[in-house]
Amino acid sequence: MRRMLKKLFDGNQRQLKEVQQIVDQIEALEPDYEQLSDTDLKDKTEEFKERFKNGETLDDLMVEAYAVIREASKRVLNMRPFQVQLMGAIVLHRGDIAEMKTGEGKTLASTMPAYLNAIAGKGVHIITVNEYLADRDAKDMGVLYEFLGLTVGLNVNSLTKEQKREAYYADITYGTNNEFGFDYLRDNMVLYKEQMVQRPLNFAIIDEVDSILIDEARTPLIISGSARKSATLYQQANAFVRTLVREVDYSFDEKTKGVQLTEEGITKAENFFNIKNLFDLNHVTLTHHINQALKAHASMHRDTDYVIEEGEVVIVDQFTGRLMKGRRYSDGLHQAIEAKEGLHIQNESMTLASITFQNLFRMYDKLAGMTGTAKTEQEEFRNIYNMDVVAVPTNKPIIREDKSDLIFKTMDGKFKAVVADIKSRYEKGQPVLVGTVAVETSEVISNYLKKAGVKHNVLNAKNHYREAEIIENAGERGSVTIATNMAGRGTDIKLGDGVKELGGLAVIGTERHESRRIDNQLRGRSGRQGDPGLTQFYLSMEDELMRRFGSDNMKAMMERFKMDDTQPIESKMISKAVESAQRRVEGNNFDARKNILAYDDVLREQREIIYKQRFDVIDSDNLRDIVMNMIETVVQDVVYTHTQDDDDANWDLDAIIEYVHSNLVESNYITKTDIENQSPDKMIEAIMAKVVEKYDAKEEDMGSEQMREFEKVILLKIVDTKWMDHIDQMDQLRQGIHLRAYAQNDPLREYQMEGFAMFEAMVQAINEDASRYVMKAQVRDNLKRQEVAKNATAVSGDEGKKQKKKTPFKKADNIGRNDPCPCGSGKKYKHCHGK
Repeated sequence: MRRMLKKLFDGNQRQLKEVQQIVDQIEALEPDYEQLSDTDLKDKTEEFKERFKNGETLDDLMVEAYAVIREASKRVLNMRPFQVQLMGAIVLHRGDIAEMKTGEGKTLASTMPAYLNAIAGKGVHIITVNEYLADRDAKDMGVLYEFLGLTVGLNVNSLTKEQKREAYYADITYGTNNEFGFDYLRDNMVLYKEQMVQRPLNFAIIDEVDSILIDEARTPLIISGSARKSATLYQQANAFVRTLVREVDYSFDEKTKGVQLTEEGITKAENFFNIKNLFDLNHVTLTHHINQALKAHASMHRDTDYVIEEGEVVIVDQFTGRLMKGRRYSDGLHQAIEAKEGLHIQNESMTLASITFQNLFRMYDKLAGMTGTAKTEQEEFRNIYNMDVVAVPTNKPIIREDKSDLIFKTMDGKFKAVVADIKSRYEKGQPVLVGTVAVETSEVISNYLKKAGVKHNVLNAKNHYREAEIIENAGERGSVTIATNMAGRGTDIKLGDGVKELGGLAVIGTERHESRRIDNQLRGRSGRQGDPGLTQFYLSMEDELMRRFGSDNMKAMMERFKMDDTQPIESKMISKAVESAQRRVEGNNFDARKNILAYDDVLREQREIIYKQRFDVIDSDNLRDIVMNMIETVVQDVVYTHTQDDDDANWDLDAIIEYVHSNLVESNYITKTDIENQSPDKMIEAIMAKVVEKYDAKEEDMGSEQMREFEKVILLKIVDTKWMDHIDQMDQLRQGIHLRAYAQNDPLREYQMEGFAMFEAMVQAINEDASRYVMKAQVRDNLKRQEVAKNATAVSGDEGKKQKKKTPFKKADNIGRNDPCPCGSGKKYKHCHGK
């Protein structure tokens, strides 16, 4: 009864039955397509493209297209896809995951959905785990696509931008997950549209999909560069601001906490820094530093807004009064306060852009994947990527013998038994593949084998080209290969002459991985295409996974029965306990990845908004409307902030005029009488009329063409600078947010709320800075777009985090009272921070 119910509700069987019907239709076309000449077969591609343009869908074309590429494969590659490969190909086209065992021909199966989807002309990406496999598959399968009139590109790290663009504009592009991700980030940092290399992300087929979307899901791709801002500039700006007089050189708005230089203050700044025009584009960074120094002195108060603890500025939460350790003010304000207080100025973030694989691949219109092991993670694939896992049957029955685990008391006893097993198989010529969880273990076993006189290869995934060559030869007679469980994925192990008679490839696992999927991947290396084979796992009570589920009792029992290291236990109970432990670990890991994704989704939404805005800037011929909207938004904020009181006698019109003069037009261009006795909306209209008048005059003076480029230069520089600072600020928030749980607050909800508020503040800052520089900056003849950061480099995972380590603050205890103050004020220490 149970078996019948399982069969009734087995979704996999139902899907396979449906897929089999389509396979039968493809098979039925074979006699007709065999009659076609090579030219007629090639012409089918253009026919399909025409039919697609005329309204037929790819689903409508699938049966015929698969029959065409199946026939072409027979002629060009001398390989006829099996029915199970056709089944896998149909699953891939549907945007799902085809679980096909090792050696079942995933590479050939992927050619069919790649060909079909290339007909749409939007590009197909085939993604592999390393450049060797991408290069191999592009060459091996490229001849098939080219025979049918399609173009093939290979995207590797060493290519120039022009070569990359050519690769991406091919019908089908092979490459690695890292390279596709970094190219996406780089494309969103270019200054000109022509510098972009990718097209919109359409359809991707991911080989070894579990490795990329599960194992590497949490690995962020990071673009970093020398975006470090000079500590000296913070100190100089701080020294200058100390010379200013409130309400003479700068004005401070109590309501908005806004602070800006007056005309006198601007003149003082130009004299202090020996420059002609503070608003020249060359001085954007200097102006920013001065503004932040002004804020630090006028609106940020020690022991109210922040405290100093152990030489560091710690923010005080304005609502709760709690210290927010780990948080930093964004946009350089934190560094400005450090300069004000004479502290060590921390380097700003060097992260320019980042994305996780989870969010990268979810941007594709359609995503598919293939692997030998995915069923154990099907819940995660469905929940996060909306992909079903379909287990495709093998072409021939699996006759591999999977033996029960052998459990030893100590690790040393286990390794001795492993070596004895390997040596006996080596002496009779049977090839052995030894799987290890860690590189260190592979070196330990290698040393044991050297002492035993067993020749062997050690593979630890350092050289992909050498790795594939070693794995390819691992099935030869007398071959012994030690490899980490993940090494050599994507490469088949074919048996050498006479090896079948010796029992096929023996796979020996030296430890259980925390994921059953990785263990299954190792097992699957043996017994491909109906070959004989054997798998055996050796465990010890000292293994990490065994310790996790409490092996102390079992170890004590072994000692009680005086079992020595040569006597293993072969127990189904222990094997089940191990599998149960693996399930628990997998569940924990899934929860961790889901949690990380929830946090990363906050930044993903912001990233998409900024990248779209940035693309609109470089793609648009005329940004005047965008700039005018920004200025109007800023004017609205200022007017509404100072006209909130019901009694218009309390409206602060002077503050409005002061802001407009400081940031948009020169003094007396608009006066208080222009906005008196009017509603806030009429005030905005009056101010905007003057702004437009000034803008038109500027454009007439410069010429329309130069004005359009001037707008782009301003917006790109400001958006890039603010976004880079925002990424750093979000990273700081993320690192300390878990502490909110101690106050019974949900850290994720707090992160979402604060992240949104910070993003809104960044957008407002972009509007304000863009308005100020567009209206106030003078334009030079050599107008040129500038990168915010130089020498950008791509790093992944922990490498990026290592680059962000901060230098510890050290208090200088040897400053003399008459020495210059280290804050950069120019005063003696005794008259400054030595008071």
